[in-house]
Amino acid sequence: MKAQYLPVRQAGFNWIPACRQAGNIRIKMAYFAYVLRSLMDGRLYKGHTKDVQKRLLEHNSGKTKSTKGFMPWELVYFEEFETSAEARKREQYFKTGIGREFIKIKLK
Repeated sequence: MKAQYLPVRQAGFNWIPACRQAGNIRIKMAYFAYVLRSLMDGRLYKGHTKDVQKRLLEHNSGKTKSTKGFMPWELVYFEEFETSAEARKREQYFKTGIGREFIKIKLK
């Protein structure tokens, strides 16, 4: 029997109750690599997270030291992954020369 995947859409919902009747049901957690653009000067910020909307709010409320001086930020690009490691790897790619070129093309 093939496993079923159910998306978890609530922000910060990580607790899944144990249930013997669940059988092969698996919860699919989404992770994201994202790119923000500063509305102040146009610079780009690359990161990864479980919750893109929550993370954008954190950037725009000044909770992130590296982006605090360039607020406000807008989300311009993101990709979804099944694991945190995949999202982190993609974030690292975005920060390379070829990754910056990729983003530049996507944002045209």
